[in-house]
Order: sequence, then structure tokens, then C-alpha cells
Amino acid sequence: MFQKLDTQNSDQTRVPQRSPFRYAGGKTWLIPKIRQWLRHQGGTDKEMIEPFAGSGIVSLTAVCENLVDRATMVEKDEGVAAVWQIILNGGAVWLADAIMRFQLTPETAKRAIDRADESLESLAFATIIKNRVNRGGILADGASFIKNGENGKGITSRWYPATLKKRILTIDQIKHKIHFIQGDAFEVCEKNACRNNVVYFIDPPYIKSGQRLYRYSDIDHKALFDLANRLQGDFLMTYDNVTEAQALASRCKFETKLIAMKNTHHARKTELIIGKDLTWL
Repeated sequence: MFQKLDTQNSDQTRVPQRSPFRYAGGKTWLIPKIRQWLRHQGGTDKEMIEPFAGSGIVSLTAVCENLVDRATMVEKDEGVAAVWQIILNGGAVWLADAIMRFQLTPETAKRAIDRADESLESLAFATIIKNRVNRGGILADGASFIKNGENGKGITSRWYPATLKKRILTIDQIKHKIHFIQGDAFEVCEKNACRNNVVYFIDPPYIKSGQRLYRYSDIDHKALFDLANRLQGDFLMTYDNVTEAQALASRCKFETKLIAMKNTHHARKTELIIGKDLTWL
């Protein structure tokens, strides 16, 4: 059932910035609704699975605010996965210190990125650099460096070493609540489909903009909706507001609602929220 637009904007000033990523398609703006959804779930011993984790802001918020007991983050992109593997498997202090020591210039950024294939640590560090110096934080192949940036600062306009260190070390404190899998979203969801103590936040590469933003943007959207229909646990799914997504939701008899948001350029747009039951919204 397609419902009317929710025009109440999320107050992002009330959402702690917990992720080390500035992520194209990130869901910081949706966090007030995520909190509302998770509080509606009630009960104990809840696990969140975030099969397209990306910046991880939803999982991080859920565990930091005790909205779930634990979270499983899944990400296919090798660079993004490397960052999470380093932070969650004992390398947070190393990564934080490496960021603090780094003297960012176009030349040093290029050298760090060129060395990405030397080790998991090199890949993680290069990914953080790319995320901070590329336009819009885009990590897809072909993304270019920021040119002017804020106040003409160029690539340094999004480089905040002390802030990144603080976020990484904060995640290190709650890493025992997070399990990370570098792998396929479909496989992980299928494996857990029969569990009723799991909730899923599903934020796939979007139909219209995914190819521009992500390395692994080509997914079977129909198969994803069919998989969501088989999940015993509740889920919340986000999509771009396009006819194909609306039709797939209608075919599965999912409820939908439009949510107003602002993108990184502060342009107003709407996104589609999809679930089995959106009466809480």
C-alpha cells in the first residue's frame, strides 16, 4: 500500500556522527526514524543485520544506543570492508594514529591510494583517504578529487584527523557488539531468513543512482524483494522513489511511505521507505 509523503524532516543535529565515512547515500538523516522503528520492535536478544552496510551508521547507532543487543554488518566492497576489518579486529588504534600522522596533500593522497594493494592495512588507509578527498566521498571507480571544496580548501576541506580518530576509537570500545562479514548480502540474509530475533536494515545500491556511487551496484532488485518477503524477522528497506521500486513493493504487498530528506548538496528530495508493517511510522 502506497502512503502519503512524510514531510517532517529529521533533525540531524540530534544524531551523533559515529561513522568514519562520509558516504554517498548514507543514512544519517534517517536515524530518528530508525530509532522509532527499533523501539517499536521491543523484546530482548535482538540482532540487527545490515546487509549493505556501507558507512555502518545504522548498525553503529543501534548498538551504541542499545536499540539492539548486537549487529552484523555485511559489505562486499573490498576497500570499505578493509576499513571495518581493521577497526573491528584490533587495528583501530593503528588506523587512528596513521590518520593523525598523515600530512594530506594531492601528492601524498595519490601515493597512499596507489599503495592500496600492498596489504589490508594499506587498503583500509587508502579507502579512508579516497573517501575524504573524492567528490561527495564517492568510492566508485573513476571518482575524482575535490577541486575547490569548502572555502577553497580543496581536498583538505573534508580532512578532520582528530575527529576521525575519535570516531574510530569510539567504535573500538563497542566492537564486541559488532560482527563484520565481507561477503554477499543475499547469502547472509538467506542464511538467517528463518530467525525471528533478527531485524534487517536493507539499504541497497539504488536503481537510478547506484552505478554512479558504488563499485558493486549491479544487483537483482526483484530477487532482493523476494528475499525480503521470506525473512521471518522484520525489516526496513530504503529505495529511491522510482516506479520500479514502487511496483516491486506492491507486488510483495509491502507497505511504503515517502520520506523527505536532503542530500549532500542540501537539495530536497524524497526516498521510499518499505516494510511489512509501517504503522509505527
